[in-house]
Parts: sequence; structure tokens; C-alpha cells
Amino acid sequence: MEKPITTLFMLESLDGKINSGNSDSLDADKDWSQITGVKEGLHQYYEIESATDFYSLNTGRVMAKIGVNDKSEYHDKVHCRFIIIDNKPHLNEKGIDYLCHWVDRLILVTTNKNHSAFLLQETYDNLDILFYDSLNLHVLLSDIRKKYHIEAITIQSGGTLNGKFLRENLIDYVNVVIAPLLVGGKETSTLIDGEAITSSAELGKLKALRLIECKQLENSYIQLKYKVTK
Repeated sequence: MEKPITTLFMLESLDGKINSGNSDSLDADKDWSQITGVKEGLHQYYEIESATDFYSLNTGRVMAKIGVNDKSEYHDKVHCRFIIIDNKPHLNEKGIDYLCHWVDRLILVTTNKNHSAFLLQETYDNLDILFYDSLNLHVLLSDIRKKYHIEAITIQSGGTLNGKFLRENLIDYVNVVIAPLLVGGKETSTLIDGEAITSSAELGKLKALRLIECKQLENSYIQLKYKVTK
């Protein structure tokens, strides 16, 4: 299968958490910027993020969580393109409007034929919708490679979808910024969530990594880059 090269890029705590707790009202970006000993170096994550791939894949849930459905003012437009998977949907018309003003192009992927994005398709020339009866990540990556000639994408979705990418052998590289923070909580989302294996017969679903770079950042932050061995 021809697909883009994929890099899972996330901010996480030392214990692998990507959120502050088990609630959509909690958010690592917002919450960790208030913690002394963590907030001082948080800017480094955003600086590294700004140099990632032109295409970034995320979810409507994450976008709704950071408040795009409620923004009253537009951000300055950024030179990147978002691939957003949103089936529930989590995004409303206001959220779609905000994203179309924010990013160079919005590619919305959905299995929901009643998604509000369809009402705005003629309004924005930078809004594309990819509709599927059911979502197959292999098919999605193949389609976006062929349709948009995408060579590389950065994955920044939640732990559950990250887990699906892992189990389907669709992650090529991992790039994590580790904050000097312990979060805890059995139900707090981690870098990789989803279904756990239940027997040694499934050990093939685990993916070994080869370290490419380990960089000590300022304020006790660390950046780790790995290649996923196939």
C-alpha cells in the first residue's frame, strides 16, 4: 500500500499521560501551562510542533476540546493543512468555520452523512470532505496519498486512535516531548490507548522502536525520536 510516512508527535508526561485526567474539560496544553516547574519549558513543545509536517492528522474531539466550536476571534492563518477525523460529530458549523479560517486547507474525514460540514462545503474553497461508510485507516491513508500527493503526515490524535494506528502497523516514527511531570490516574489517556492484548500469542501487535535522537531540552524537558521497526 502506498501511504504517507507517518510520525506520531505528542506532548506527554513522564508517565506517558497526554491529558491531566479523565475529562474533556481537562486539557494538557491549558492545564500544564499553570503548573510551576512545567509551564516554564512548555513553549519548546510548540516550537518543535511548528516544524512538523505540512499535514497534521487529528480528531474532531480534540479540536472541540481545545475550543474551536466556541472561538469568538480567528487565529492568524497558519501555513499547514489539517486532516480531521470526526464521526460523532464533535465539530459544529462554527468549529468548521473557525478551522477553515485558521488553516491552509481542512480535509474532514467522516462516516456521518449528516455532518454539518456538508452544509459548508460550497462556502469554503479550502474545505474538502472525505466520506466513508466505515472508516478503514489503511484505505484513508492510501486515498489521501493518491488524492493529495501527501508524502508525510504528523499524527496528533488521542490515545484511542493512536492505538488503532499502532495495531494496524501504520506508525513509522515517534517523536515525543516529555514534560517534567507525573500525572497518574488509571483512566487518564496515554500516548497509546485502545484495546490491550490478552495473551502471548498477540505479542506481534507490540512494536519495537529504534532510538534516533535523544535531546535534553531546557527546564528539564526531553525530546525523544524513534523509528518503528517493522
